[in-house]
Formats: sequence, C-alpha cells, structure tokens
Amino acid sequence: MPDRASAVALAGAGEANLRQLNQALGVQAVLRGQELHLVGTQPALNRCIQVVTALAHLWRRGQPITAADIDTVLTAPDPELVTQMHRDILAHTRRGEEICARTLGQWQYIQAIRTHEITFGIGPAGTGKTYLAAVLAVQALHNQECERLILTRPAVEAGEKLGFLPGDLQQKISPYLRPLYDALYDLLDPVRIPQWLERGVIEVAPLAYMRGRTLNRAFIILDEAQNTTPGQIKMLLTRLGFGSRMVITGDTTQVDLDRRQDSGLTVAAQVLQGVPGIGFCQLTAADVVRHPLVQRIVSAYERYEQSG
Repeated sequence: MPDRASAVALAGAGEANLRQLNQALGVQAVLRGQELHLVGTQPALNRCIQVVTALAHLWRRGQPITAADIDTVLTAPDPELVTQMHRDILAHTRRGEEICARTLGQWQYIQAIRTHEITFGIGPAGTGKTYLAAVLAVQALHNQECERLILTRPAVEAGEKLGFLPGDLQQKISPYLRPLYDALYDLLDPVRIPQWLERGVIEVAPLAYMRGRTLNRAFIILDEAQNTTPGQIKMLLTRLGFGSRMVITGDTTQVDLDRRQDSGLTVAAQVLQGVPGIGFCQLTAADVVRHPLVQRIVSAYERYEQSG
C-alpha cells in the first residue's frame, strides 16, 4: 500500500473487507502496517490479487471500499471492466471528491446516456438513476453540449395536488425534485443555482407544463416516471428537439397511480424496445449504493413480489 490511508481504505472498518475476502476466496488476508499479506492456494491468491488490483483506483486515493465494491469485482465477467469503470471520472464535487459509477449496472447506465438521445433508467431506490443523470446533465452544460437543463416530474403523488401546496410554482415543485437539487448542490456553487434558475439555464417545471413545447439544445430529465400516464410520457417524448438529450428515470415497483391506470413508464418500456436512438438500462438491487441494509431491503421486497 502506498500509504496508511490506502491501507485503511482497502481493509475497511474493523478490517471487514479483509474478512469478506477471506470468506469469499478462501485466503487469509492480513494487513501489517502498509503491507497486505496473503496466504492460500495459488488460484485463490491470484483471484484475490485481481480483486485488490481492480479496486486500486479507489483505495489508492483513500476512498473507503465497501462490501458492494468487492462484490462488484467478484461477480464481474472481467475484473478489468471494474478498473475501467473506476477510471471513468464523471465530475468532481465542490469538495474535490471524484464521482464515478460504483457498479457495472451504473456504468452501463452512464454509457447508455452518453450514446443515446433518449435513455430509460429503470430500477429501485438508491441505484443512482437520478443523481447520475443530473451529474451528466451538468457536465453537458459545462461542455456546452446543451444550453439548458430541464428538470421535470409528475407533480401529483398520493392524492396531493400542486394547487394545495403553499408558494409560487417554483416553491410548489421544488420538494418533488429534491434528489435532482442534491446533485446540483454537490456540483455547482450554490450562488450559481438561483442565477441559472432566474436566467432559464436550469428550468424546473411540472410535467404538464411541457405540453406544446419543442425542447431544442436541452438536457431533459423526467424523474419518477412510473407515476406518469401513457399519454403524459408520450407527450414528453415527442417534445424532444434538435441537439437535445432526454433521460427518463423511474421504479416500476413504486407506482402511485390508481390501480386501474397503466403506468406510462411500463407501457413505454414495452412499446419502445428496439427503437434506434432509445436506450434502456435496468438497474437492480445489486446497483444500490446506499447503506448495505437498503440493498437487502430491496432484495427482500423483490423476492416477496416474485413469490406473490
């Protein structure tokens, strides 16, 4: 290990990562100072070295390694893919922290956004669907690949309508778009965000306000798309103009619509499969990058719903 911070990052809290390697690979991994000592059969040692090497970009900069990071390497078809994924830095936060995919599913999602005009990111909470889309949108603004960022979301949930919320339109819609704002505040000077909102560089609006418009030179993010009707999502998709990119995110297991109403996201996933220029990325519990317990909760619900 190049320094103590790297050694601590690789070992994990209470050397939990070393225990995980011991259990998964049948090796004895012991950290002595800044040196990692391995004991085991040659195939197991080779595999362990593969895992440690694939995660090198993280531990060398002292970034904590999680159990999920190790699982990503262990389940990857080729550990070199994980190395490439960690080297693909999307942006830096205002604190100087690197933002990159933490699972191969997230990386595939990023590649889909980069190579398609319209991308659907479908998956459970905590998989980074909204956050990564916002990061790429800000990056596109910085690179002058687009002129504005449009954030939208169906504004009726659990029976609550915008008209009953206090404040002007901006204040009414803002609570619904908190995940998008979180990404913006991670990347941009907080002073710039109100300025860009005032100038229309960043536009926040309910989905209904998109009707009748043509969105040129824009990066559009529709969040919580599972709560759109088929007509609403079709309306937004057909607003796409020249030089624009659109990302549709949602979780088809969290539909708040009336049971008699089809989800626009589910219908779109069936209708648009195979259409050139449109990419679909299905994220799973394995792509959850929040607290490890969140991943286990998502997996438990998936098993319950499949058994029903």
